[in-house]
Amino acid sequence: MDISRISASLEGVEDAADLPVEKWHPTHCGKMDLVIREDGAWIHEGTPIGRPALVRLLSRVLRKDEDGYVLVTPVEKISIEVEDVPFLVVDIDREGELLRARTNVGDEALIGPDHPLEMRAGDDGDDAPRPYVRIRGDLWARFARPAYYRLINEESWEKDGSLYVSSAGLDYELGAVA
Repeated sequence: MDISRISASLEGVEDAADLPVEKWHPTHCGKMDLVIREDGAWIHEGTPIGRPALVRLLSRVLRKDEDGYVLVTPVEKISIEVEDVPFLVVDIDREGELLRARTNVGDEALIGPDHPLEMRAGDDGDDAPRPYVRIRGDLWARFARPAYYRLINEESWEKDGSLYVSSAGLDYELGAVA
């Protein structure tokens, strides 16, 4: 499987349409030299993919199986590498009681029961917790630094020495006030 075959197999599918990747169970075809780096860059055979539309297309056929991340179409499935999580939250905004997260690949998620916010320990030596939100299936996005700062500065409130944000009637703890 290569990128051009994935693109051709999905020709004519609307960008806004949700693809039923969880229902597709094709034969596993091996591994592709594609890495989604921790900084959100999609690297194919050592070269960054420079076309946002292609990254968007690939992101729509991505899922996480028990044995890792795969690109899947109705007829093929291939493994790829993801250094942390596949997406970054690059912006947030409030719509009444809801916080909307937007990713680097154009997905949006309303933070709440279906798209929870959780804090995870960092693995870069400082173990500082980082916020993540579930986008779809078992695919998560980590908040990029500017979106995290905006979350803290514009949306957080303090209670008992910790910072919280609220969305969809739920309160999410971000961590202790420094």
